[in-house]
Order: sequence, then C-alpha cells, then structure tokens
Amino acid sequence: MNERLWKENREVKELLLEAGSLEEAREKLYSYLFKQEQKLREDEESKDFVEHSLALQALSVFKGIISKRNEKIAGFSTLETIYNLAQGKIDSVSPGFVKEIIHLFRAIHKKAGYESGWLGKKIGESTEFHGREGAIKRSNYLDKIYQNLESFVSRYRDGLDPEVIKEREENKKKILSYFKGSEEDWYDWNWQLRHVIRGEDGIKHLKNLVPLTDEDIEALELASKYKIPYGITPYYLSLFDFSRADRKYDYQVRAQVLPPLFYVKMMAEHRSDRSYYFDFMGEHDTSPHDLITRRYPLVAIVKPYNSCPQICVYCQRNWEITGPLEPSAAIPESEYNKAIDWLVEHPAIKDVLITGGDPLVLSDQKIDRIIERLFSRGTVILVRIASRVLVTLPMRITDSLVEVFKKYIKFGERTICFVTHVEHPMEITPDVIKATEKLTSAGIYIYNQLVYTAVVSRRFENVALRIALKKAGIDPYYTFFPKGKEEHKGYTIPVARIFQERKEEARLLPGQFRTDEPVFNVPRLGKNHIRAMQDRELIGIKKDGRRVYLWYPWEKGITYAKPYKYVDVSIDEYLEEMKKMGEDPEDYSSIWYYY
Repeated sequence: MNERLWKENREVKELLLEAGSLEEAREKLYSYLFKQEQKLREDEESKDFVEHSLALQALSVFKGIISKRNEKIAGFSTLETIYNLAQGKIDSVSPGFVKEIIHLFRAIHKKAGYESGWLGKKIGESTEFHGREGAIKRSNYLDKIYQNLESFVSRYRDGLDPEVIKEREENKKKILSYFKGSEEDWYDWNWQLRHVIRGEDGIKHLKNLVPLTDEDIEALELASKYKIPYGITPYYLSLFDFSRADRKYDYQVRAQVLPPLFYVKMMAEHRSDRSYYFDFMGEHDTSPHDLITRRYPLVAIVKPYNSCPQICVYCQRNWEITGPLEPSAAIPESEYNKAIDWLVEHPAIKDVLITGGDPLVLSDQKIDRIIERLFSRGTVILVRIASRVLVTLPMRITDSLVEVFKKYIKFGERTICFVTHVEHPMEITPDVIKATEKLTSAGIYIYNQLVYTAVVSRRFENVALRIALKKAGIDPYYTFFPKGKEEHKGYTIPVARIFQERKEEARLLPGQFRTDEPVFNVPRLGKNHIRAMQDRELIGIKKDGRRVYLWYPWEKGITYAKPYKYVDVSIDEYLEEMKKMGEDPEDYSSIWYYY
C-alpha cells in the first residue's frame, strides 16, 4: 500500500527523504505545493476546467492539513505521518490514510478523472450540441442519463409495490392472530400502543413472529436487561420481511429498530452516566427552562412527552429515554404548562417545535390545549408538530386530531405544519398515504427530515425516497448528517457522502423533488449547512484514515461563536461496508474529492 502511495508522487517522497527534520519537510512540501498552485494559475492553455478547479481545491486542503495551526487544533500532525512513512520510520498506516493522500495527489495533478463525471464515463458522449439537430441529440443524451439513474433507483422498492403490499397484508394477519386482534383493532391507535413490542415479553413475541439472528437476540436480551430503549409497534413490525433473518430485503426497516450489539454494549457501559455521556447536542447546556431547548433567536423546542411508541436506534435523545411509553415519560400537565408559559413570555420566539419523545402519544385534548396556549399571546406564528407516527403509527392521524390542527390555522396570521422522519421508500405505505391525505387536505404541510444513516446511503437510495415522498404529499426538508455519537458506530457516514449525493444524485431530480437542505448539527449551537465550503474546514487526516473537520456555526458573521472539531468516519471503511451490502465501490469513487 505504501508503494502505491509514492508511485503517485515520487517527487514528494524524494523531497521528504531530503528533509532532515519535520519542520524542514514542512517547508519543502509547502514550497512544492505553492509551485504547483502557481503552475495551475498561470496555465493559459488548460481546458479541463473541472479538474483544474478540483486541483486548486485539493492544494488548499493539502496546505491546510500540514499547517501548524491546524495541527494544534486537531491535536496531531498529518504531516508527521506522511514524513515518517517516506523516511521509513513507520512501516504502515491504515489503508484509509494512504488512500486519502493518494487521492489528494491525483487531484493536485489533475488525474482524478473527475472532469467527465461518474455518469459521463458510462455514457461517454459530449454535451456540445447546437441547433435543432443538436437539441435532439441532447434530448437523447438526457434519456441515457435517465436510464442510468433508473437502473439504480429501480433497485429500491417502495411500500406501494403490489407485491410488497400483499406480503405485508399477510404479516398483519399473522400479528393480529398472534395478539388475538381484529381488523378494527389494527386501526385503533390505542390498541397498537397496548401491543408495542418491548422488554422481555417483546423478545418472546419477536421470536414467535419473525426470524432473528443469534446476534439480534443477544442484543435484545442485553437491551432488556440494562433498560436500553427498544420498541416496535405492531404496524411497523408488519413492514419486516417475515421470511428470513438476514435483512436482505428489509435491512432499512430492521436496522432502525433492532439495536445492534455494539450499540447495546456501549449504552450498558455508560448506563450510570448516559444522561451526559450520550448528550451529543449538549441539550443540558441549551435548556433555559425545564422541557425547553433553545439554540436560535426565533425558534424553541418544547417536550411535553418524553418517549415514543417506537424507539429509533439512531435517536438523538436516547440518553433521556429508557423505553417506549414508560410511565415516567408522561410529563405532568402542570409542568409542561410552566414551560409553555416561559415560551409565550418571550416574544422573540415565533416558531415552536413540539417534540419529545413523540408528542402525538398524548390525547387530542392535551394536544389541543398545548397549541391553544402557544398561540394565546399572539406572538407565535408557526407551531411545528415533530412526530414519527406517520411512519410508525399512521392510524394515529385520526379525523379528530386533524380537526384539532385545522382549527388553529389562520391564513395571514399563523399556521401549523407537520415534521416527520421517513427514512426509506419502503416506509411509504397505503396507510401512510391515507394519513398524509388527511393532513394535506386540511391545509397542513408535511416536511421530511431524513437522517442520512449508512443503512440508507447507497447510490440513489435517497433519490428513490424523494420521489416516493413527493408522491405521498411530503416535502423533503432537511437531510440530517447523523449525530457523531460513539454508540451509533455503523450508522454514521463520511461527511463527503452527503456532498456527493447532493451534487451527483439529488441534482438530477426536478427542483421540487430536492428542496431539502443538508445539515450538520453542531453541539449546543445547532444546524450548519453542509453545502457551504466556508462553513467547514478539513484540518487533518488521522492515521486510521478519518478526516477531522472544523465546523463554523451559523452565528459566523453575526456574533462570536467557537467552532466545533469533529472526527469523521473513514471513507475507506465506509466503502468496505458498502461492498458488504453488495455495492461496487467504484460507483462511489468520486467521494474522495469532496472536502
């Protein structure tokens, strides 16, 4: 692997061998990089504009990661690793580190193969067309782009596929028979809540209903023992593939609710201090009042219920929740009324997000009173209902609940909208369509916040999701970079994968299909837009191949705020995981060039 590195750039190896110290190596490498930049900037003949631009960007990154300033911030020296490799002082580092440097060398020398685009390589045609004849050729060319897109998108079925509907109908019958329920029971959301699969009994139910791997069972048993949250509604269980345990066809469903062994062990290890250890977003430090979180001038969060009908493995607030529908999760009305009093006494707050847990576990009457009080002072303009029941318990969207929402909408004065998490097209079902139709018919807009986990990050997987969302009447809203929490190892992706997806996949969709904004949540400070290069800086590459970023928060340019240092997931390790999922890493090769 080391030989591959120096084969890409023997000149750099030679100058590093000549250096008698790390500081001399830094000066020699700086000089080399500045000369390369000068050569690029003075090249009047160059017509490879994209490779040229990428080369300048890669040079900037390379200079940044070998700077003393960034070494101090990162807490290690990327240059020292490169220098020691050249000097033979260390035998090897991770393949991920070597590949990062190889791809920087390739980009600097305009050998990335980035100019034609990854789909352009497959199509192999020019886009230089003129006149009607040229327009026809271009139209044919665009058809070829679509054919390539469709070859990927068609891999991902949605929950409206007739075969999928048929399979899930059989699953529903099996679940109802097991719990001695009726069709009427199935569409009673309270019946669903009474039969949520959780704890020791839940393991027994799962064993009787669906095939599980030995590791699944071990993880569930440990979760039950240490009160680590897991829970599945009967409805969501019906989305599983009941024929096999290996997740071949339902990976995107099972991965959300069956806690992995690594996650369970990590949560168990920190069960005594988890309320702080797993609080990635630092909500303890952004809560000016009980049940309130506030990170922005005009926005605040209120949490009137502290659990959910179903627990997502990647949940941001897993440190608060011990299990689904725990009695302790029910906040006394007097307590959340105090929180609402605090909100309405702050006229700066125009947008209130009602979240939790899932607030729609509460009765219609309680929800009605919360919304009424939020609008009572006339300063709140928007109330957002943050709930995943659309996906986990769609029968909760009853006519009476919709009427509660509808009566508070006054056009020109105030409004209500619904925010949810749909993670995959397989979650868009006929029952979800019925629920979205009720909401949208009442003038309630629905927005989706996709948590971009590794299990839903294959090529064009989220293009398929956006198409399914629009057909269901849901607008893409945010693509959330998953919280970089230790216990979520295996769910987190490299930041570069979001850059790549937005540029190379989502870009092919019509504008209304791709209206979402990719964001990284900075602890204690809130969302950072991932698109903007000026909001982040790549400051180092660790020996294990993980990039280290410095994120500049939203206040930048407004008020002072300290940036946040983040250690990313190794691109090489991510691609290896994609390979295990049956993907061709070559289809992702441009990921290395997103910084």
